[in-house]
Amino acid sequence: MNRDVFVGTRHDAALAVLLVGVAILSACQTAPPDVAAYEDKLAAAGFVKRIANTPQRQAMLARLPPNQFLIRQNGDTLHYVYADPLVCGCLYVGTQQAYDQYRADQLQQQFLDEQRLNAQMYSDAAWSWGVWGPWEPVDAGFGFTYGPAGW
Repeated sequence: MNRDVFVGTRHDAALAVLLVGVAILSACQTAPPDVAAYEDKLAAAGFVKRIANTPQRQAMLARLPPNQFLIRQNGDTLHYVYADPLVCGCLYVGTQQAYDQYRADQLQQQFLDEQRLNAQMYSDAAWSWGVWGPWEPVDAGFGFTYGPAGW
């Protein structure tokens, strides 16, 4: 057997394994969050956008953890701060009222999203539900289920 053919075959196999590995890893990546839409919701809830438009503001913005809420107490008043060094290069600042409104909006959106995921009524004249068996609860020994026992 020609040694060059054997080396080429090993090289091709190693390259194929590498390419499959890269494809698998890239398929596992999740989509990045839509930070711009997130920030639109902050503004709608009453947060004020402060641009890091000076070297001092940019330096301070860089010191904050990005894309998460922090609490700053000023006397008896709490302020909620959200730093975005990448998308807008800014700081969002809000009161307790703005934060509460933001959270309420998030909960409302979550509720609406869950409603969309709930089962939907299916209507198709050609569909035969009867082929799937009885639609009454049947005691299968471990509680009620649908269809004949043993399904």
